[in-house]
Amino acid sequence: MSIDTTKIIHSVMDNLQLINAQDIPAIDLYMDQVTTFMEKHLNSSKRYETDKVLTKTMINNYAKNKLLPPPEKKKYSKEHVLMLVFIYYFKNIMSINDIKTLLTPISDKYFNKENGLTLEDIYTEVCGLEQREIEKLGDELKGILETSKTTFTDAPKRDQEFLQLFSLICTLSYDVYVKKQMIEGLIDAISGETGRSDKDK
Repeated sequence: MSIDTTKIIHSVMDNLQLINAQDIPAIDLYMDQVTTFMEKHLNSSKRYETDKVLTKTMINNYAKNKLLPPPEKKKYSKEHVLMLVFIYYFKNIMSINDIKTLLTPISDKYFNKENGLTLEDIYTEVCGLEQREIEKLGDELKGILETSKTTFTDAPKRDQEFLQLFSLICTLSYDVYVKKQMIEGLIDAISGETGRSDKDK
């Protein structure tokens, strides 16, 4: 077994895609156009070629679960697409209820808002932050990779590579676990604050 972990890291970093708000059509789209747009712009994030970025069933379920405002006359606005991009990234690490808790205040306050801070403004600000973090993330991953190569140096050569890969995956998994715990704690805090503010009204 010979796995080029450095190549995998570079491949992941090179294929990180963020949809810029200006790339989203300003005109309303039918569902087929929405799924085609998402497939085109997030294709490299798929694990397998046969995977679908977004399907009609997914969109209908998001609307049914009130993660997404209903379309107007079967057409989806630019803001609908922005919401779908948020959902796409969140759904891999959050439950539907957590996504709803996080996005409902955003949707209620900023969806279809014409004056002041808009949903597009929020999306652009967050994307800018993520772009700045990508380079730091690449350096962090390289450090974790180098550290994993210092483990199990006394193991038999035939086992060493796998054990070092196991060490790398464990470290990455623990990092994801800790961050997921933090995300859930923050969402629980938002939910608690929402509950208190509702009672105070």
